[in-house]
Amino acid sequence: MARILIVEGASRGLCLAGALIAKGHAVRVVTSNPERRGEIEQIGGECFLGTPARLATLRGVLEHVTIACWLLADADGDQELVRALNGSRLQQFLGSAIDSTLRGFLYEADSTHVPAEVLAEGERIVSETTARNLIPAVILRVDPSNPDTWLAQARGGVEELLEASPASVDARYADTYIPKSRSAFGGEASTQEDS
Repeated sequence: MARILIVEGASRGLCLAGALIAKGHAVRVVTSNPERRGEIEQIGGECFLGTPARLATLRGVLEHVTIACWLLADADGDQELVRALNGSRLQQFLGSAIDSTLRGFLYEADSTHVPAEVLAEGERIVSETTARNLIPAVILRVDPSNPDTWLAQARGGVEELLEASPASVDARYADTYIPKSRSAFGGEASTQEDS
């Protein structure tokens, strides 16, 4: 069982949460709408009230999370905010994830109305940041207007991340990876001198 975070995603995010919960995973769903709490809890999810539009409201959201799903490709409203959600806010969120339990990141990069260049910038940020920090990533490129295909690919992306290992992320950064001490978990501790 893994703890999975879903950042927004509206009805698609809720469908993904339900599918993951059915597989035995614990799912935390971020929503800015308190009225969605009942829907989230009814399927067995944990509701976290906050919004990526104001990252301070997400303090603590990554606690014990294994995989995070950033499902904001269909965000609507103010275009500057949409750019920020797939740009500066995404980058800040990923920056806060580096020193957490996160070991995988899924980024939704297909939309019916967000400009392609905005999503391309988000994809660049995710690819570079996760590779540099040895966090496996999946870029979800599927038309959100086809919910069955979208759900199958999103669920597959999460499963792929659960099977990934940090060492397989990007060989360019392999020589900068220093394993964390495992002594607290019963294994041998490794130090920089051991590398």
